[in-house]
Amino acid sequence: MERKNKSTDDLMDSLTQSQDLQSFMNENDNDFRQDDIATYLQTLLKEKHLKKSQVIRDAMLNEVYGYQIFSGLKTPRRDKLLCLALAMKLTLEETQKMLRSCGFSPLYVRHRRDCVIIHGILQKRSVMEVNSTLDEMGLPLFL
Repeated sequence: MERKNKSTDDLMDSLTQSQDLQSFMNENDNDFRQDDIATYLQTLLKEKHLKKSQVIRDAMLNEVYGYQIFSGLKTPRRDKLLCLALAMKLTLEETQKMLRSCGFSPLYVRHRRDCVIIHGILQKRSVMEVNSTLDEMGLPLFL
């Protein structure tokens, strides 16, 4: 019989009641995320019938760096993931999942910069268009 993963709340309850962190970690090893960004990105490419080379160009990433992200050799910063999300025309939900699975905070509508990025995702804007809007509003650009 396959064991079902604990809910996040159940996992948190177990952690708060645990006296020994190492025992908690060992007992709940199967409940921790094992997401690999390279695998996740490859899955998205297949699902959306996208070409890696075009996504890298549309994300305005250095070609070598982009291929290193897709191969798992480099771990991108949050902004680079957001550029990939825009280039892949991900939904807001897909973008939030990608950010969380990589250990980054999801986009938050109460942050001005995140609000601009959310709008760009919802409107299927390009990285260049979102950067332009960020610039117009005096907010930090994607680097």
